[in-house]
Amino acid sequence: MPEKKIQTIDEYIAQYPADVQTILQKIRHTIAEAAPDATEKISYGIPTFFFNKNLVHFGAWKKHIGFYPASSGVSKFEKELAEYSYAKGSIQFPLDKPIPYKLIEKIVKFRVKENTN
Repeated sequence: MPEKKIQTIDEYIAQYPADVQTILQKIRHTIAEAAPDATEKISYGIPTFFFNKNLVHFGAWKKHIGFYPASSGVSKFEKELAEYSYAKGSIQFPLDKPIPYKLIEKIVKFRVKENTN
């Protein structure tokens, strides 16, 4: 029988262990506070916040949280991201280190301004 397709961020988060759920909920809350006019959806199979277009995505992996703020959201914050693995449009926050919620907030606020123009 095929797996049920995840339709909401709540369903996405519920499939993880409690400690990861806590991190995902805090990231979700951080994004929602930084982008109060954004809407939530599942896109590319992961939680997505949408504001005029896709704002940011995030997801849990075996050893890290993936955060996807588009290439501009990575390049603008390269200095602050120096201690993390990152690529053109993605950042990896290791699960065995503190999640930089304040940095996530700054990146989301930058992306909101970018999506407003």
